[in-house]
Amino acid sequence: MATNVQPINFAKALGFNSEGAAVVFAILYAPLLGWYVRQSFVRPTSVHFALVFFCTIRLAAFAIRAALISLDSAGRNINVLIADEILFGVGYFSLLYSAYTLVLDLEIIAGRPESNNPIIRLTKNRQLFRLPLTVAVALGIAAAASNNGAESTSNQALHKASTIIFLLLTILQAFQTTILTRMEIEGHGKERRDNESFGERHAMSILLLVSVLLLVREVFVTATVNNTFKQNNEHFWYPLMALPEILVALLFATRGLVPRRGELQPRYPQENNQV
Repeated sequence: MATNVQPINFAKALGFNSEGAAVVFAILYAPLLGWYVRQSFVRPTSVHFALVFFCTIRLAAFAIRAALISLDSAGRNINVLIADEILFGVGYFSLLYSAYTLVLDLEIIAGRPESNNPIIRLTKNRQLFRLPLTVAVALGIAAAASNNGAESTSNQALHKASTIIFLLLTILQAFQTTILTRMEIEGHGKERRDNESFGERHAMSILLLVSVLLLVREVFVTATVNNTFKQNNEHFWYPLMALPEILVALLFATRGLVPRRGELQPRYPQENNQV
């Protein structure tokens, strides 16, 4: 007697259940995307361009996630799930790079003298920072693209390597923020003006909070790298991964936090020309 084998709903098998949460996050990213598109024209900087990319990717990813949960046909399509995983992996690239770039830009404005330590100088090389970031993204895409619904040794190795690289770069970004904050406390930063915006006056506090949120996100991803089901558990995934990301995107929107391109060119034109 033949039995009907029901196709696997991959989304539900991974623990994708809350359609409402996915829809809410997609809706929240829509105005953020509009804001950063506007800022890219009003105050064109690499930070704003990167955030436009990030918000676009996240809006699409959460829309797909909602479809995976609400539409059974989508949930059973492994290619749709792979597309969603790739989008979530690629998006973090631009968020982390925005934080790293903003710290270096504020360091330029603060007038911090160039370090004689060759290691410190290397960590401030934007092109060098982008290289491992690109490698991490490529490894993550390869891991997701080779996913056929079953765990494999090569797939796990690629995913783990990508996660570790992202964690190390997130720690490096936090290290750069800590150095700049210490310099600010020691009084080596720029002189305060009476007409400073909230973002200018509290830039270090905001960037420290950004670093903490990024670390929370990456520590969670790293801690659950060997347990896909725990990593995708929505009770952990939303507060420890999705929420820190959107909070960082909101913090970047603080008025006056991102300096204008014109503020950087007179001080360090070569650095500013690096996107």
